[in-house]
Amino acid sequence: QVQLVESGGGLVQAGGSLRLSCAASGRTFSRSAMGWFRQAPGKEREFVAAINWSGSSTIYTDSVKGRCTISRDNAKNTVYLQMNSLKPEDTAVYYCAADAEIYYSDSVYLGRIRSYDYWGQGTQVTVSS
Repeated sequence: QVQLVESGGGLVQAGGSLRLSCAASGRTFSRSAMGWFRQAPGKEREFVAAINWSGSSTIYTDSVKGRCTISRDNAKNTVYLQMNSLKPEDTAVYYCAADAEIYYSDSVYLGRIRSYDYWGQGTQVTVSS
């Protein structure tokens, strides 16, 4: 059974940093894209960042560019999201996602929520002002 387990969320003051981790089990995703999405109360789930299978291609939503970095360790079957200069509007539940397909790297594909087949349970990030 495939599982994605997020960790690293919490409460932080504006301007602070957090590093989210997502550990996958049940199958390897070393040849698949992985991404981070978030959902704030009363809002739809939205794309945050994604990384292709090799780590050679990354994309970000405009609101986090320059503040967040997505990375992966295929040996550990884990993807990370380093978030710096956090703002109150970053408050949301952050979800990790993984694609069942392999070798897809197109940026439009990576940024699309329906491209992902596996989802974690989410980790809460709260940024206080």
